[in-house]
Amino acid sequence: MAIPRDRNGDYEPRLIKKYQNAVTQDMEEKILSMCAKGMTTGDIESHMRELYDIDISNSTISRITDKILPIVKEWQERPLEEVYAVVFMDAIHYHVLSKGRIVKRAVYIALGIDMNGKKDVLGMYVGENESAKFWLSIMNGLKNRGVEDILIACVDGLNGFPQAKD
Repeated sequence: MAIPRDRNGDYEPRLIKKYQNAVTQDMEEKILSMCAKGMTTGDIESHMRELYDIDISNSTISRITDKILPIVKEWQERPLEEVYAVVFMDAIHYHVLSKGRIVKRAVYIALGIDMNGKKDVLGMYVGENESAKFWLSIMNGLKNRGVEDILIACVDGLNGFPQAKD
């Protein structure tokens, strides 16, 4: 990392200490935060250079963001309750950069309320469309994670869902 020097040598950076050449935990958290907000690796690299006058490569940024993949996978595969009083399923639409173009993508969310009234995000799914096959795969995924019964499934006109629940 390139850290600028000052004439008197009394400048003390807060993010990167003098003579430090490794990425700190604090920096990793900032990079993960920027990634979570939708910034690309190029945007993050540029942001770090502009604000902190340091160079971090795209590959280093990718290595840092890839560290959370096992945690995400563990969350996605965690066991669920056997019975949910209510499961809400809906979509949130985002504009994302895909192959150099801005496209609209939907993230489908399953939010469950168990028999004790506790809310839990059961899953988040990115899908191209709301086909019966798509919803069937989500329902099978919930079943494979331990869900045996949903008393009320609350959906807002999701195409393909009525066919999948049958």
